Amino acid sequence: MADTCTHLDQIHLEIPPSGDGCKECLEMGDVWIHLRRCATCGHVGCCDSSKNKHATKHHHATQHPVVQSFQPGEDWFWCYPDQLMFKLD
Repeated sequence: MADTCTHLDQIHLEIPPSGDGCKECLEMGDVWIHLRRCATCGHVGCCDSSKNKHATKHHHATQHPVVQSFQPGEDWFWCYPDQLMFKLD
């Protein structure tokens, strides 16, 4: 496991989120538990505690490495390849 995320150059905070909820769950009329925003493209997907796990499926489909919590009051990131949770200064 890395001590520092090696994919910081792929974080683009200026790209807006794809919506206010999980894109795929909204399209299929399903629900989620928590939301994650792809730090590369802005895709909003549901977390791994949700039954559909769309954020992780998005990572596997695109290889975009980092997600950001999309929950109010949370400011952490998760890097899939480095298996690392972190915050930006």
